[in-house]
Amino acid sequence: MLRSKKTLLMLALVAAVCLMAQPALADRLADAIAEAKPTGEPGYMGIPGGPQLNIIIGFLWAIWVGWIFSTVGAFGGIMAGVGHITIYGLGDYASSFGKGSKMNKVVTDSIRVSNQWLVGCSAALSSFNYYKAGRLVLPLGIALAIGSVAGSWLVPWLTAGKISLKAYLGYFGLFVLFLGCYLFYQTTPKGQAGKQAAKKAAEAFQKSVKEQQHGGGTVDMAEMGVKVQKFTPTICEFTFFGVEFKFNPLIPVVGGFCIAALASFLGVGGGFLLVPFLTSVAGLPMYLVAGTSALAVLIGMVNSIASYMLLKQTPVAWGLIGAELVGIVIGSIVGPKTSKFIPDKVLKYIFIVLAVYVGLRYTTKGFLGYSIVPPF
Repeated sequence: MLRSKKTLLMLALVAAVCLMAQPALADRLADAIAEAKPTGEPGYMGIPGGPQLNIIIGFLWAIWVGWIFSTVGAFGGIMAGVGHITIYGLGDYASSFGKGSKMNKVVTDSIRVSNQWLVGCSAALSSFNYYKAGRLVLPLGIALAIGSVAGSWLVPWLTAGKISLKAYLGYFGLFVLFLGCYLFYQTTPKGQAGKQAAKKAAEAFQKSVKEQQHGGGTVDMAEMGVKVQKFTPTICEFTFFGVEFKFNPLIPVVGGFCIAALASFLGVGGGFLLVPFLTSVAGLPMYLVAGTSALAVLIGMVNSIASYMLLKQTPVAWGLIGAELVGIVIGSIVGPKTSKFIPDKVLKYIFIVLAVYVGLRYTTKGFLGYSIVPPF
C-alpha cells in the first residue's frame, strides 16, 4: 500500500513538471517555426513539412539500442544517436535549415535529449537489476553522481541552442571513432595485460559461487554481495565475495563531472568512459562495474534531460519517445539472456567495426561536409 502511494506521488510530480514545462517547450519550437516558415503537412514535433516518422521503426531500433546497452554497459547512446540522426533522417532535416537557424539548433538539441531518454531508461532497468543482485557499489555510484549532477547541468546550459547539426555530427563522430580505437586496443595483448587483477578477482567470485551451488545450496547475494565497511570523504572500503576493495571518493566525483559533461554534450550515456574509469579507480571486476556504471549513467541522464527540457526548453516528439521506451525495455530484458551465447571476442569485433564505420561517417560529414564512407 505504501509503495503504491509513493508511486502515485512520483507520477503526480512528473505530470506536474511536464504540465509546467509545456508552455516553455512550445515557445522555443514556435519561435523556430516562425523564423524558418516551413510549409507542408505537420511531421516531426508538429513542424510543417517535418519528417514523417515511422513509430514501428523507432520501436524496433530501440530494441537494438536496449540490447546493446544491457549487453556491454555502453554503446547504447551512440546507437540511439545513429537512429535519430540517420535512420529517421533528422540529421539531414536539421542541416537543411542552415547552420545559423533556430530550427537547426532546436532539432539538434532534440536529437541529443531524445538519445538520453533511451539511455536513461535502459540505465534505470540495469541499475535496479544489479542492485537486487548485490553487484552495485552504491558509495562509488553516489560519488560519481555528485560530479555528474554538475556536469550534466552545466553543459546543456552552456551549449543548448548554440550547437549546429554540422558541429554536433563532427564531435559525435570523433567520440565514436575514439571508442572504436579503444575497443580495438582492448583486444591487443597490452590491453588485456592491464586487466589481469580484475580478471583474477572475477575468477575468485565465480569459484565461490560454483562451490556454493555444487554444495547443494544457493548463493546469498545479500550476504556475499557488496558490503561497505568504511565510508568517509577520503576513503571507502567494501567487500565483495570476501575480497576487499577501496577507493578515494573525491576521485570519482571529479571523474563523474568530466564524463557527465562530455556525455551530456554528445547526447550519449557515457558508459564507455565509465567502464575503464571504474576499473582503474578501484580495480573493480566487470561483475561490479556494469551495475555501478549504470547508476552513474542514470543520474547523469536524469539531470541532463531535465536541464535540456526545463532549463533550455528543448522539445521532443513524445509519440516517438514512448514507442522507443517500450523497445528499450524489451531490448534490456532480452540482452542478458542472449549475449551469453555470443563469444566475448565476437561481440567486441562487431562493436569495433560498427564504431569505426559510424565514427568515420559522422566525423567526415561534420567537419568536411561529406562522408568518406557509403551510407547504411
